Amino acid sequence: MTDRRSSVALPVRRACALPGRSTPPATGLTARDRQGGRNTYCSERSPLRGSGSTVHRNAAGQKEVNRTRLRTPSSRQGRRALPQSAVSPRSSVQVCEQFSSEGGPGAARHRHLALRKAPPPPPGPPVPEEASPPCSHGCRSQSRHPPTPRAEPAWRPTSMETEPRERPSDAPAPRPTAGAAAGAGGAAARLGAGGDSGTMSSQDAEVDMKEVELNELEPEKQPMTAAAGPGAGGAEKNGLVKVKVAEDGAEAEEAARATGLSKEELLRVAGSPGWARARWALLLLFWLGWLGMLAGAVVIIVRAPRCRELPAQRWWHQGALYRVADLRAFGGPSAGDLAGLRGRLDYLSSLKVKGLVLGPIHQNRKDDVAGTDLQRVDSSLGSPEDFDGLLQSAKKKSIRVILDLTPNYRGQNSWFPPAQAHTVATKVKAALSFWLQAGVDGFQVRDVESLTNASSFLAEWENITKSFGEDRLLIAGTNASDLQQILSLLESTQDLLLTSSYLSSANVSGEHTKSLVTQYLNSTGGHWCSWSLSQAGLLSSFVPAQLLRLYQLLLFTLPGTPVFSYGDEIGLQAAGLPGQPAEAPSMPWDESALPDPSGSNMTVKSQSEDPASLLSLFRRLGDQRAKERSLLHGDFHTLSASSSSPGLFSYIRHWDQNERFLVVLNFGDVDLSAQLGADDLPPGSSLPARADLLLSTQPGRAEGSALELGHLHLGPHEGLLLYFPYGA
Repeated sequence: MTDRRSSVALPVRRACALPGRSTPPATGLTARDRQGGRNTYCSERSPLRGSGSTVHRNAAGQKEVNRTRLRTPSSRQGRRALPQSAVSPRSSVQVCEQFSSEGGPGAARHRHLALRKAPPPPPGPPVPEEASPPCSHGCRSQSRHPPTPRAEPAWRPTSMETEPRERPSDAPAPRPTAGAAAGAGGAAARLGAGGDSGTMSSQDAEVDMKEVELNELEPEKQPMTAAAGPGAGGAEKNGLVKVKVAEDGAEAEEAARATGLSKEELLRVAGSPGWARARWALLLLFWLGWLGMLAGAVVIIVRAPRCRELPAQRWWHQGALYRVADLRAFGGPSAGDLAGLRGRLDYLSSLKVKGLVLGPIHQNRKDDVAGTDLQRVDSSLGSPEDFDGLLQSAKKKSIRVILDLTPNYRGQNSWFPPAQAHTVATKVKAALSFWLQAGVDGFQVRDVESLTNASSFLAEWENITKSFGEDRLLIAGTNASDLQQILSLLESTQDLLLTSSYLSSANVSGEHTKSLVTQYLNSTGGHWCSWSLSQAGLLSSFVPAQLLRLYQLLLFTLPGTPVFSYGDEIGLQAAGLPGQPAEAPSMPWDESALPDPSGSNMTVKSQSEDPASLLSLFRRLGDQRAKERSLLHGDFHTLSASSSSPGLFSYIRHWDQNERFLVVLNFGDVDLSAQLGADDLPPGSSLPARADLLLSTQPGRAEGSALELGHLHLGPHEGLLLYFPYGA
């Protein structure tokens, strides 16, 4: 059945083969010639094949094919489909292959491909069909339009070449492909058997065009040249030329329309007055926009708030100090020496402390100046090598070591009788230089109220300490709680830290604590403060147990350096353990240090595992203070409250544009409701309506929840640490 949905005139393909091939000639063999011992067979066939196609001739006498689907001609090596654009009513293809009968099965193959577009027929009566002239090998083309003769290229061009080049004289002839050579040899062998008689049966005359015609790889995958094998003679393989034939003039017109303006036309248009004015306008707009953005950036920079210059920060400004006065009590029976303290440095690092106040550890004979050597470590506590190892290990963990040089720490008078003050001062000066050279970071002297002319001695010792570096520290301790006496010790020094009993008072209330703190800060001016309740004792000796959490929050959030004694982080009681002296209770590291297992919640091990313990609160406060600028060196302002209860004390810490922290403390033993006000804040500062909860000293509150500052509720002995952003 004929399908007339499309009609395409097919080009003609002619294939030539030698007699003697093993495969019989294909159906459609139209010529058989013998020229000079060379047999040539040609066939004409369409390069497009498909099931159900019909080939016929049109009114002009040309071949047409009607088909529903076009596919590649079948071959054993695989062929490319001829592009449909290359097949037109006036196109023809002539393919000739010549195989030498003298070369045997390995003879070279010659292939000639000619593709051209024939001119349209002239008007008038049809022109009679004329036979195509034979090719150089004796093949006769049966195409209605003979191909245009073209020179045979001497070698195969590359895939990028469209015209063959002249092959050098010394270049080897191309090698024929294995399929074509084998097929040609087989056909030649079959036809040669009856060549002399000139007769051949129809079965022998049929040559399988699948073997004879172009059985070769794709042109892009073929080698350009190949070494000629034996018997190849002068046979050559022609190059492949790809030609694109336009179907009609519409494609050329479309390409011409898509080319755009030429260079001369572009230059002529660009020089027109309209385009010149447009270019100047765009250039002016660009520069105006650029200048506008520059002016806007300058205005933003000028009007932006200036960052406040950071104050000078020393290592003791950045965290708490931890005092270990008695090594035996701190380390326990098996680790009560310098080596045992070295093993506890990891624990101190977890507390985020910046300095370890150690000792005294020097050799001291009770109330004997001659038997006191401030430059020698007590042999019962370790050797000089042990002390040096402690210094190196502490430095690796960023913990500074401060050595206590109180001379007569085992006697009645820490400074010996006043008559020996000059001798003692000389020993202290020599010891300062000795230990500074050994690598310590500072010194502490206690009970300076017993030292004659203490202010002048402290100033001299501070100068010696600072002569080794500005990061060296001198700490003085006193039992005095009078503000004037404390100020007299500070007036002659610059960076002296003074620990005292100033905050320890029998009247523990919010109003009284607020008064003590504000008076101290106002009196000391710009002097950096330190906060503790005593010069050496435990916090539990001066504060009720229910207020230990509240005082930890207070000391960590006041402007200055908090100073704690070992055991304050777990609430160690001075007289809580039977059989131990009240001044130096043993540190309960685990249950083995307790005579009564029922008190296991007081050990370091148990509290480390409890997130609601006093030790966990201590660690959180130490971490917050070390990383928040407002808590490190921020301004301090107390807040007023509408509550009539004297137990409330609240203040705010802020620095520049950093996060603000609000501290609210209830020293009373009853619930408290208060409305915080900003009356005491400086101009430009204000309180938001709500603030987020960072932590509470009492468990049960949801951290991160927002609390109304106008209706704030606190439980008994509860302290809150709130925060809110800058500009809220």
